[in-house]
Amino acid sequence: MSVRRIRDGHVMERLSADLIIWLGTVRPDGRPHMVPVWFDWDGETITIFSKPDNQKVRNLRHDPRVIIAVDDTQGGSDVVLLEGEATLPEQAAKEVVTPAYGQKYREGMKHLGLSADQMVAEYSQVIRVRPTRFMGW
Repeated sequence: MSVRRIRDGHVMERLSADLIIWLGTVRPDGRPHMVPVWFDWDGETITIFSKPDNQKVRNLRHDPRVIIAVDDTQGGSDVVLLEGEATLPEQAAKEVVTPAYGQKYREGMKHLGLSADQMVAEYSQVIRVRPTRFMGW
């Protein structure tokens, strides 16, 4: 099912408002790797910023398939999962980051002791995920 066709826009709302998603990638030896990440949703793709040498980036160079779980399941009754294909664009994070992302994670960056400029310098690898399949219940 296309993400655009989700009844009442509930998934769109979750992707716009929630703070954390879990990104699942596949290691070269086939083992899964799942990590919580900050993200930006533009209505079509999910953008994630990563340190360039992190495991998830190494995994995506080997296999672009991902699964994403939206963090809060409301006690198991609002599960949102997306399968997708990831790319690693050449663009620097500072060229891609949106003001909305900065606003959304202002407190998180402050908690980590990072300015917005420091965040995009340290987490400079852009990951773009294009959802291909929705699963939820």
